[in-house]
Amino acid sequence: MAETITLTGADGFAFSAYHEPAFTPRKGGVIVIQEIFGIDRHVRADVERWAKMGYEAIAPAMFDRLQRDFHAEHDDAGIKAGIEKARATPLEQALGDIAACRDFLRQHGEKVCIVGYCYGGSLTWLSACKVEGLAAASSYYGSMVQANAALSPMCPTIVHLGRTDAGIPADDVAAAIAEHHGEKVPVHIYEGAGHGFNNESPERYNAEAADLARHRTLELFDNA
Repeated sequence: MAETITLTGADGFAFSAYHEPAFTPRKGGVIVIQEIFGIDRHVRADVERWAKMGYEAIAPAMFDRLQRDFHAEHDDAGIKAGIEKARATPLEQALGDIAACRDFLRQHGEKVCIVGYCYGGSLTWLSACKVEGLAAASSYYGSMVQANAALSPMCPTIVHLGRTDAGIPADDVAAAIAEHHGEKVPVHIYEGAGHGFNNESPERYNAEAADLARHRTLELFDNA
C-alpha cells in the first residue's frame, strides 16, 4: 500500500517521501527522483511501476523546504515555478536527502538503486558520482549531466536521452561522457523522442522509447 512517509535529511529537516513496498518477489530498493513538477501523478505512477517490478520504491519531495506538497502543471507557469524551485535547492542538500532515502531502503540489507527524470536525471548522475552505497543508477535527460561528465560514477550507470530534446543536445552529452568514461557508461539516444519521454503526459510521452529505457534500466538494476 502506497503511503507518504517522513524522513530526516542530513541537515535535520524532516521531508516527505512517497513510498510503496515491493511486490513479491522482492529484489531491493529504488529511489525515484522527480522532475521539476514535484511528486505528481506521474512520479507516483513510476513508484508503483517499480514496486510491481519487485523494488521497494521511494520518491523524496525535493522541494519541501521551499514549499510543502509542491505540484506544478506542465504549462509555462508550472515550468517556471519548477525551475525556480530547482535553482533554489542547493545540490548538496538534495544529495543529502537522497542519502537519507538510501539509508531508509538499506534497512533490509538489500541493494539500493536510483532512477531520475529531468531534474531528477541530473541528481541521479550526481548521486552516482557522490553518494556512496548505491548499486546502480539510471539517468534520464538530465540537463546537468554534460557539465558534470568528468565526475566518475561509483556504481554501474546508464544515461537516456531523447534525440529531439530541444534543451539537451544528445550527441554532445554522449561525446562528453565518452571522452571521460569510454564505454563504461552507456548512453542511449532514442530516435523520435523528446524531453520527458518517460512522462505519460500527452505532449511528452513516447511509449516505445519509455518501454525500451525501462527495460534497460530494469536489466541494469536486476544485475546490480
